[in-house]
Amino acid sequence: MTITVDIEIEDQAWLAAAEDAEVLVWRAAQAVLDAHEDIVGQGIVILLTDDDSVQVLNRDFRQKDYATNVLSFPAPRDPLVNPEGQIGDIALAYGVCAREAAEQGKPLAHHLQHLVAHGVLHLLGYDHESDDEAEAMEALEREILAGLDVPDPYAGDEEGR
Repeated sequence: MTITVDIEIEDQAWLAAAEDAEVLVWRAAQAVLDAHEDIVGQGIVILLTDDDSVQVLNRDFRQKDYATNVLSFPAPRDPLVNPEGQIGDIALAYGVCAREAAEQGKPLAHHLQHLVAHGVLHLLGYDHESDDEAEAMEALEREILAGLDVPDPYAGDEEGR
């Protein structure tokens, strides 16, 4: 089954910083999906937006009133609630992502692909609440990103997360 990845660019700062942002996002999402051939679902929507929009989503859906880098919203698996079988939605905040990339000394393109892969893995049920979950999720991220020629995002991260 082919899973569609719809990309919506709401904040043009993404394109100003990375003209190929849409391609980068699609490649990262597709790399995760290709590594999980057993996925059942129709599609994912990825929104490249601004900090204010992500702050509103974070406040309204997670009761955390601040902008964060990426939010994932898995769709309900119940066919009565989600008859089209959508996998879920992801939103990324330009300002937060750009600031983090600069602070970490990495290209925004690499950070974007990492966060897209991270978000898609969340849609597929992966989490990092416990150390074991975090290690498993990070290992998948490393493997997926290596296939995209993106360096290990956790290299040198003494805290692990």
